Amino acid sequence: MALLVVVVGIVLVGMRAAAFNGTVSTAAFPSTALFGPLNGSDRVNVLMVGYGGADHSGAYLADSIQVLSIDPETDTTTSIPIPRDLWIEGVASYPQNGKINEAFSTGQLSGGLEGAGDQLAAVVSEVTGLEVEHWISIDFEGFREMVDAVGGVTVNNPTAFSYTMRESAHQLGRWNDGTFDEGEIHLDGEEALQYSRARYTSVVAESTDFARSARQARVIGALRAKLGAGGVTSILPGLQLMDALEGRMTTNLSAIDLFLLAGHLSADRRVELSEGEVLTATTNTIGQYILIPSDWTGPGAYHGLRAFLERELAEPVDAASDAP
Repeated sequence: MALLVVVVGIVLVGMRAAAFNGTVSTAAFPSTALFGPLNGSDRVNVLMVGYGGADHSGAYLADSIQVLSIDPETDTTTSIPIPRDLWIEGVASYPQNGKINEAFSTGQLSGGLEGAGDQLAAVVSEVTGLEVEHWISIDFEGFREMVDAVGGVTVNNPTAFSYTMRESAHQLGRWNDGTFDEGEIHLDGEEALQYSRARYTSVVAESTDFARSARQARVIGALRAKLGAGGVTSILPGLQLMDALEGRMTTNLSAIDLFLLAGHLSADRRVELSEGEVLTATTNTIGQYILIPSDWTGPGAYHGLRAFLERELAEPVDAASDAP
């Protein structure tokens, strides 16, 4: 009898996964693009994109861009946050020039969310030198519902800060929208979204894209912890996440691949494309703040950025690394 219950449960989960696959993925179910590579020797790179969605201004500008680079031989994951203000010029996959977050929006105009993911993945591949074939995109509402679906998340926040979502208030030194205390804090979906997105904060260091990406990684790691170690105990949170993400996530990975990827969401290391060593802040011809490679010599000059990432990824992952 117990065996029958298990078999029925597996069948029902499989049916639910197939239905979920049909709503979020451009890949067929059942299929897998990751099973072989995750058991191989070459790095597997997956692009993670967050965007506002139809109810927000700049709906399809990428709000967060991150590459998860998985080394199957050491079973470690390196997260590489890509600053939204990275300037793209002289790149074959994006000939119109602009900030890298605009590539997602441009792709969406011509090919919907599938076009958006493909476009941004191609640009990221070209400027970083990483082979990025797989991508996942999620809008703000999906992020919020995903966190609520598992009962919220608990993160360790190293720096207390207050924030506002309005630049005008920030300029006046008014951070009245909320405060995140130092130490262990529990976040519901809305709080997790604000924690991940806050740009105008009372602490200068927390107002950067680099700080935002670190906070996002903490939330993702906490979500991963809620999924458990796999097996029966992971079924319920997995089903809850599927319910939350339908209509809010788009990916070119199948539901099976998402399951395989789930064990690699918590990064063992972060590689920052920080100002100074790798990137330099400047403005474009219309006065917009942009970031260019520090060794920039003109359109298409991303060789220094590629070389930096190649060196960093060749280094072994330290168990006491700087992952959030």
